[in-house]
Amino acid sequence: METVNIVSIPNSIIFIYSFKSSCISAMRSKILTYGCLLSCCLFISQLMAMPKIVVKHQNNRDGFAMMNVTNKTTANLICSVTIDGHKRMFRLNALRQSKWFTATDKGFNHTHFSVWCDYLSLHPKHQKK
Repeated sequence: METVNIVSIPNSIIFIYSFKSSCISAMRSKILTYGCLLSCCLFISQLMAMPKIVVKHQNNRDGFAMMNVTNKTTANLICSVTIDGHKRMFRLNALRQSKWFTATDKGFNHTHFSVWCDYLSLHPKHQKK
């Protein structure tokens, strides 16, 4: 016949142990949730990131509106400048400035210019062959 030893453990020790284990599992769950949320936010912001450019506007001596684009990134860009439906596409090298684009009518001002730039590596048809 086997003998069984019964040891008496106070209820307060069992409660403390179960409370600590439930806190640890809740903390792990929160860390995992917030970690996934943070990594998703960082990933999405990288997908939606556009290159850093600076657009300068001015008028020349004759009163025509002018603008140029400065690339503030270390990557080559493909850019487009549009005024009154006339579009010019050009490559903008890293940390460089474009030439000045001038309007053809004195009625145009800086609000009539539209500028778009994106990373050249994302547009293979515009890359040099």
